[in-house]
Amino acid sequence: MFKHSFLTSVICGLSLVIGHAQVPKQKSLAPIHFTKKMIASETYESVGVFDVNGDGNLDLVSGAFWYEGPDFIKRGFIAEIKRVGEYWDDFANIPLDVNGDGRMDFITGGWFGAKLQWMENPGGAGKWKEHLIDETGNVESVRAWDIDKDGLVEIIPNTPGHPLKFYKLDRSSQNKGMPNFIKTEIAATQGHGLGFGDINQDGRGDIILAGGWLEAPADPLTATWKLHAEFDFGDASVPIIVADVNEDGINDLIVGQGHGYGLDWYEQKSVDGNREWIRHPIDPFNSQFHTMEWEDIDGDGKNELITGKRYRAHNGNDPGANDPVGLYYYKWNGESFTKNVISYGPAGEGKGAGIYFVIADLRKTGRKDIIVAGKDGLYVFFNEGSTL
Repeated sequence: MFKHSFLTSVICGLSLVIGHAQVPKQKSLAPIHFTKKMIASETYESVGVFDVNGDGNLDLVSGAFWYEGPDFIKRGFIAEIKRVGEYWDDFANIPLDVNGDGRMDFITGGWFGAKLQWMENPGGAGKWKEHLIDETGNVESVRAWDIDKDGLVEIIPNTPGHPLKFYKLDRSSQNKGMPNFIKTEIAATQGHGLGFGDINQDGRGDIILAGGWLEAPADPLTATWKLHAEFDFGDASVPIIVADVNEDGINDLIVGQGHGYGLDWYEQKSVDGNREWIRHPIDPFNSQFHTMEWEDIDGDGKNELITGKRYRAHNGNDPGANDPVGLYYYKWNGESFTKNVISYGPAGEGKGAGIYFVIADLRKTGRKDIIVAGKDGLYVFFNEGSTL
């Protein structure tokens, strides 16, 4: 149940404005400038950011290695990562102190190992120990959201073709020295794509799938989640963003196509008591928008959409695989999204978005930087702010 609305106009330079919404236009800031820094030529597709060694500086964690901040030159070994063809089986790096020892561990999972695990921070030099959480089925990526609103995130992997489950860390098990995760299954199957946010304005966090949204019950751990099959988003991004794009008080959806062309936002409308989703293209001209973040990148108090093309997502077999790669942020201007190019060009010149990236203030400047991995290398884009 979604309608289609299309308005496209291309503006010279770095800006592309597409879409339409009936709200007053807002004044936008000048584009942000970034300094690109290569950290490593490794081809892992995920990167996490947290303080590994407790020195007060943020470090980068990607694949088999972690890179010590603030300059990210020195690196430490984590563990061997399984490789299958062009892929490394490391599709997320979610920081979480699992065993409660004060050192930050991380959650990861992979497609080929078909499992979810946590990696234990040894607190010094040496290999990190892997602990199995569950054999989940093929993991497209993993996300962490506070589903039950207790202040601690739950872990939810996107496992297409397998049941949808989330995992809650049992805090009482930390005291026994044997950390345990409690599994809750909420749907018999799922497709490619995953999001979280309040769709029906009841104050609860719902879960968005490619084929509809699951309404959160009062008790998300024990009660039944109701599926509303109101759309089909195909190979949707991980995550699907839930946000009030046009500021009308109702949350909308932002969806990228992970293995094809297209980036859209879907306006939520109530028509004669029925919910409808009106599609507005943001950027139909690029492919493989596999992951994205919704963060305030320019410091104006309002979030922007940060995303880009995943380089060689299916080893070069996706639509648009040979197109230039790029990293972008899209700013809502009150009527539509304005596209700002962070990096663009052929492989080796432009930089893609990988499968899991992070927005964080690495230098303690008050400005948020972009840390992104991929088959085209690990990079930091330092946010230098606007020239105005």
